[in-house]
Amino acid sequence: MEKVNKMASEKPVVIFSKSSCCISHTVWTLFHDFGVNPTVHELDEIPMGPEMEQALSRLGCNPTVPAVFIGGELVGGANEVMSLHLKRTLKPMLKKAGALWV
Repeated sequence: MEKVNKMASEKPVVIFSKSSCCISHTVWTLFHDFGVNPTVHELDEIPMGPEMEQALSRLGCNPTVPAVFIGGELVGGANEVMSLHLKRTLKPMLKKAGALWV
């Protein structure tokens, strides 16, 4: 869990994903369309991926991917990100984290 928290706090926006997850790609596309360049960690392509996926599950991510962190804080998955976007609170959150300057 310590490794996940460390990686999640290294950049303003971090997404834990799997290369085969189309929902993760959709979340990445949303951020990209805002002009945000999230750091993406593909759990199926890194050595500690399975352990990190278990840690995400213990943090409450269900499903475990995508798991989105903004400003080092767990936001949740695609549903939570889209909900924040629809409530118009996602962009202010991104600005506060230093991921968006507009």
